[in-house]
Amino acid sequence: MLVSIDLCLVPLGVGTSLAPYIAACKKVIEERGLDYELGPNGTAIEGEWDEVFKCVRACHEVVHSLGANRIYSTLKVNTRTDRNQSFRDKVKSVNSVS
Repeated sequence: MLVSIDLCLVPLGVGTSLAPYIAACKKVIEERGLDYELGPNGTAIEGEWDEVFKCVRACHEVVHSLGANRIYSTLKVNTRTDRNQSFRDKVKSVNSVS
């Protein structure tokens, strides 16, 4: 099943800048070949259900390996059975409305 998610991963107790941790998660996503778009408050990721959720787990694992003892994540999950629609298609659809 195809899935589109919005992942906001926040390591706790690591200081103010989260950039190194998010960059490590971004590398995990890229290595897995998933379509994604980094945003200011989270990352849109899409692909097959199992691969996307394995990626979420791998992001947690890599951030823990960098010294974050605790991570708080929020996750929005979207599936659709009537047609394939990427997160980029959804944005185009909204922007096409006058």
